[in-house]
Amino acid sequence: MKTALPEQILSYASQRSEGSPLAAKELLHLGTRVAVDQSLSRLTRRGELMRVGRGLYVRPIESRFGSYAPPAEKVVEEVARLRGETVVSHGAAAANALGLTTQVPMKVIYLTSGPSRRLKLGAQWVELKHAPRWQLANAGQPAGEAVRALAWLGPTGAPQALTALKSRLPANVLAEIAESRATLPEWLAQTVGTALVANA
Repeated sequence: MKTALPEQILSYASQRSEGSPLAAKELLHLGTRVAVDQSLSRLTRRGELMRVGRGLYVRPIESRFGSYAPPAEKVVEEVARLRGETVVSHGAAAANALGLTTQVPMKVIYLTSGPSRRLKLGAQWVELKHAPRWQLANAGQPAGEAVRALAWLGPTGAPQALTALKSRLPANVLAEIAESRATLPEWLAQTVGTALVANA
């Protein structure tokens, strides 16, 4: 007896790592697009899958306290891999992580090389904002985090932040920030040059 399509989809989803999104297009070997979409909707209504975006689903994490959405960071990381995008933390989050502000971002926002869109993880919305290439450079590296933090702090906050970063970051990271000047907006290139090159 052939297994019903929703169960086939669940079986396929169970082989994925936690937080790994499931795209409807990946399931077309199991049935037609209409049948796959109907099965995904049924599984979502049953609470066995969560719809996080257009054509994207994840398995909720089950615990003795009930089911909940996987961590936003994990889902975003997996969506980026699936879509072949570069995704990095927003400047506000970077500034907070580097100790340049005590302000904790109220919204969960990431910058992406892909289109701007929103993902829904349970009750939480996660924003992916399209960003220029210079803001996505050095993804996952301290130099990239620093540049995004400086960009978010703006012309008035960046000089003071750079002074703080000079005492916190190793010389090789400061050198990477200085070397990125050619790709930065003029105001930021000038601020970085003044702090890290002229006074070196």
